Amino acid sequence: MPEPAPRTPAQRAAHARGVAAEGRAARLLEAQGFAIVARRARTKAGEIDLIARRGDLLVFCEVKQRASLAAAAESLLTRQQRRIAAAAEAWLAERPELSPLDMRFDAILIAGTAAEHLPGAFEAG
Repeated sequence: MPEPAPRTPAQRAAHARGVAAEGRAARLLEAQGFAIVARRARTKAGEIDLIARRGDLLVFCEVKQRASLAAAAESLLTRQQRRIAAAAEAWLAERPELSPLDMRFDAILIAGTAAEHLPGAFEAG
């Protein structure tokens, strides 16, 4: 499923900021020993920003960039958490070999030069 191209200058700028934030989050995970398995993984249930693996741990990671870390944390809404969990389930359904791994839902918050990794930021379901 290809991602639709941003149409307006504002959409293109927002897309570029999102891609840059996800790249920064990926580097943060890689510095912690994770291998990035997928970026912007699209499923019928929605998109997962980053999927990373370290050993027997598979992490589904939501990246939030806002003006402050607090605003980024507040933007991870319950309905979004459910969508990410459903997208993770759909993604795993196509990769049954990964189902025995331990799984976790993380968030990486970005504001200016600050970044914070929240392991286990939310639970599925």
